[in-house]
Amino acid sequence: MRWACLLLPQMAMDVVLRNHPHPERPLVLVDGPHARRRLYAVNAAARAIGLKPGMTLIAAHAIVDGFQMVEHDPQAVEHARRLLAAWAYRYSSQVSIEFEHAIVLEIGRSRSLFGLWPQLYKRLGEELRELGFRYRMAAAPNPYAARALTNLADGLFFDDDMLLPALAKMPIERCGLDADVVQALQRMGLRRLGAVFALPRAPLARRFGQDVLTRLDALRGEASPMLNYFQPPDVFDARIELGHEVESSLALLFPLRRLTADLSAYLSGRDGGVARFKLILEHERHSHHDRIADSEVVVGLLAPEREAAMLFELARGRLQHAQLPAPVIGLRLLAEQLPPFVPARRDLFDPRPQQALPWAQLRERLRARLGDEDVHGLALHADHRPERAWRRVLGDAPTRANKSAAAHAAMRSATRPGWLLDAPEPLRDPVARILAGPERVESGWWDHDDVRRDYYLVETVKGQRAWAYRDAGGDGPLILHGWFA
Repeated sequence: MRWACLLLPQMAMDVVLRNHPHPERPLVLVDGPHARRRLYAVNAAARAIGLKPGMTLIAAHAIVDGFQMVEHDPQAVEHARRLLAAWAYRYSSQVSIEFEHAIVLEIGRSRSLFGLWPQLYKRLGEELRELGFRYRMAAAPNPYAARALTNLADGLFFDDDMLLPALAKMPIERCGLDADVVQALQRMGLRRLGAVFALPRAPLARRFGQDVLTRLDALRGEASPMLNYFQPPDVFDARIELGHEVESSLALLFPLRRLTADLSAYLSGRDGGVARFKLILEHERHSHHDRIADSEVVVGLLAPEREAAMLFELARGRLQHAQLPAPVIGLRLLAEQLPPFVPARRDLFDPRPQQALPWAQLRERLRARLGDEDVHGLALHADHRPERAWRRVLGDAPTRANKSAAAHAAMRSATRPGWLLDAPEPLRDPVARILAGPERVESGWWDHDDVRRDYYLVETVKGQRAWAYRDAGGDGPLILHGWFA
């Protein structure tokens, strides 16, 4: 197994900035009792004018004026972390949020689908930046080591043979042990984790307790404390506080775009899109006797959809035709009819026959993970050159024009492979016998990409059936172009 950790070090500020129309302006998060308010977090513009986290609000106003203040909301931060955990099921069947400020996901079983760590790291980073979150990522053979590596740098990956040397060089204050344990170890003259690993286990357990030993063993992969896997709710419910009264639906488009993007991310771990959701427009309540009920805008789709841009366009059309009975102070998106969640603790594409998925459900699962542009149908194209005889089409149903072509192709199916290579390559296995051929293909003179080949259906000494060719009329080595099932 291989695990990746997504550390979200600036999540409290990111939650505010991603919903803010002017993130470039100085902004601070404040918390604490009213008698002694302090700065919980600051954005880059606020830091540039001298504000720092931990500073009292009075001191901040004494230094500079004109920055915006927002109340720190821990519930909103946790809601965003759970949203990202649901999104992470796009890449894994095991996702946990047990580590504070972080998400861990098992990635070893999905390498054949998403590639090795460099490719997956790039893809995860692009999507996190698009969602509006800053991050540090690392990968390791176990989740505890992956979490510790994020304290060092972004993008680190160590396999089994390199993990222990890397952990041995790690400063003990970065390994994730409690602060009092780290302080005690440092007072003993220990600076690196390797020195802690070398200590006798019995005295270490008497001094710090069994929990410290278990944590050290977990870092090395010698113990596997049980992780609880995150189960996304079957309802998507997200809200954005506008901060001021809005009287035009046009001003609601910015928060609407963010909410529909979040809904699209939430659907990543589910088999399909959403066919119906509601926009709830919250109005000001002046008193219990003068209360305006929230307005609802129902967005119904002809077919399930999960692509963010399409969800936004459909919702925008409904919202712009809605009447606002009063100014809006908050926008909420509620989707209660969600597609099934892919169960945790199993492969994304379980190969066991008893759990085989219907093709429609498998197709939607592939599209949720890889994107609609990477899952497509094939249509026949009238070209004798084999590499140009097929074209990508949206969907997977044959068009009317292709039905007759499909019937014609069926007559040639005995000599056409089901798997055509992206690029022809030399046939390395010796040929046991030729089953059919030669079949000459001469085409392409009109676009200066001439093809003159003699194709053969051959059987290799390993019993595989291949489709190979050589230059027309020649007797050179065979070039492999495809395989038969």
